[in-house]
Amino acid sequence: MICKSLALVVLGASCVGLAQQPSSSLESLFHTAQQAQQSGDYATAVSDYTQAAKMRPELPIVWANLGLTQQEAGNIPAAIGAFQRANRLDPSLYVPNLFLGIDYAHTGRPQQAVSFLLKAEKANPTDAEAPLALGRAYISAREYSQAIPELERALKLNPKLSTAWFDIGIAQLDRVESDARTISIENKRSPFAGALYAESLMKQGRFGEAASLYKTILSEKPQPPCLHSEMGFALIRDHNQSEAGNVFVAELTAHPECSLALLGQARLAADSGNMDHASALLNQLWDRDRGFLACNATLLVGGMTSEEQSALLSHIDDEAYSPEFRQELAAAFDGEDACSASPSAATAAASSRGASAYYAAGQFASCARSLQSDPVVSGAEKLRLLAACSFFTGDNQIAARTAAAWRKREPHSVEALYWSIQANERLAFQSLARFQQLEPNSVRSHVLLGDVYQQLERFDEAQAEYEKALSISPADRAAMLGLASAYLSNYNSQGAMVIAQKALAGAPDDPELNLVVAQSLLDQRKYAEAEPYLEKSLKGKPQMLPRIHALMGKAYAETGRTQDAIAELKMGESSDVDGSLEYLLFLLYRKLDDTKDAQASLARMETIKQQRAARGVKRVEDPDLSPIESTLAHAAAP
Repeated sequence: MICKSLALVVLGASCVGLAQQPSSSLESLFHTAQQAQQSGDYATAVSDYTQAAKMRPELPIVWANLGLTQQEAGNIPAAIGAFQRANRLDPSLYVPNLFLGIDYAHTGRPQQAVSFLLKAEKANPTDAEAPLALGRAYISAREYSQAIPELERALKLNPKLSTAWFDIGIAQLDRVESDARTISIENKRSPFAGALYAESLMKQGRFGEAASLYKTILSEKPQPPCLHSEMGFALIRDHNQSEAGNVFVAELTAHPECSLALLGQARLAADSGNMDHASALLNQLWDRDRGFLACNATLLVGGMTSEEQSALLSHIDDEAYSPEFRQELAAAFDGEDACSASPSAATAAASSRGASAYYAAGQFASCARSLQSDPVVSGAEKLRLLAACSFFTGDNQIAARTAAAWRKREPHSVEALYWSIQANERLAFQSLARFQQLEPNSVRSHVLLGDVYQQLERFDEAQAEYEKALSISPADRAAMLGLASAYLSNYNSQGAMVIAQKALAGAPDDPELNLVVAQSLLDQRKYAEAEPYLEKSLKGKPQMLPRIHALMGKAYAETGRTQDAIAELKMGESSDVDGSLEYLLFLLYRKLDDTKDAQASLARMETIKQQRAARGVKRVEDPDLSPIESTLAHAAAP
């Protein structure tokens, strides 16, 4: 615990500060307080330090120790008061600045926290806790560009600080979300926004939809590099190998630098059993740029069975190919994250070729190195080339920094946003993977990663993480709640019901578990059975209540209790993100011949739909809707 590690520092300073004090009673108080604090008897320690503060209120170290002990005892408001007193007496003290920053951030005042944490970082530049806390405060303030360097500083001081790896991963994902929100508002119809959305469909296993979306943006310019080949992989996963083959040939004809097209041809060769050709193409990519192959090998094997992967790997004989080449592929096939910049054969030899020539030859590491050696890389064209080459060779940090510099130069550049999203997403998952390495097979790591995947709508991966947590601790409530929620989001309401009811056996009044059961029952059209669970879920967090009232309103509407349904839906209006609640209110008011309120609800629905369309939201069909819900889904479509 951070408090205990810092207690030794503060206590040592206390002894030094008191050695010159004449009062033996004060020294005695500190001695007994220190013993109590070190043994975990915080009540006694607080009492002793309080007496000491009354005796010598002018000593900042007394207030610092009192605040630290109150912090350990969980009395945060009192701790803040003590730290404030110490800080007024001596603004340079490390511990009061650190904990005022931590506590202000935890109580929803991140901007106030930052000033204290900056002073703490200056007072003790060798302790990783200050930049860690400062990075978290910046995350709370949604200042991700400032959060990430602070967390990187914490990791430089302590590379094994697992929580910092998790926090920086979250900061990078938050940066991705922020950039994605910007691109959906400012450039929602650009091929760059379309390509990002198609990639998200691929990650959700919606390959046919992804291929269709790619086709709609292929003719638009400018567009991300290798867009046709991105579509080719969607076609492969959608079992349309013939069309994919034509796409890869056309891509290489127009853009020989597109290594993704070569990778696609290697995949098609492996699928057809032509392992010689597949191996030769992969070796060609390895010679071009090792980083590219390492970063994209998982795309190569996506959808392959373990037997098919083994067949390809066994064909790459150590005598015919370098051991490093085989090891790199084996690591990717095992799911290891090998996506980072690595030296390519072409990089080692000095050459007078320019960056553009390296890019045209698919030698992205050499391209990036050439640009980085240029003392002036500030023009848009050079930044564009450096972002692309760095990303393709796996130097994601340089790609992210280049995109940030580009955005400073051109704040509304959609291409800069695109590369920022791509690079920061990779960096985020690398950070989270490092977190998991430092906390292998811990329940906490699997639950936290499951929560991240669930927020990204990667429900299969979320389920896998929660299941790993439950294999370690079968009764862990957070893991069961996460797994049930992931099942529910993945249209497995019966699976969600089984897990949630098992968890409810140990916590029958848990609001979140009751809500999952209620939603599962509603999905199965068991509206009356859902009501008692909805009632219990009303005791949950305030931010959950509008959603719960909306669900109760739908249950009442389905069972013919029109007035009760209207009352609940009105309380749930703030949770209406697609206009479906307002449309249901319209139907219910119309049923009561209340034309005025019906028209008002219809107008509000249209407003919500327009706002939703402006954000670039697309509707996804759900094949299993009740009659009312089916009507609502079509009404809510932008």
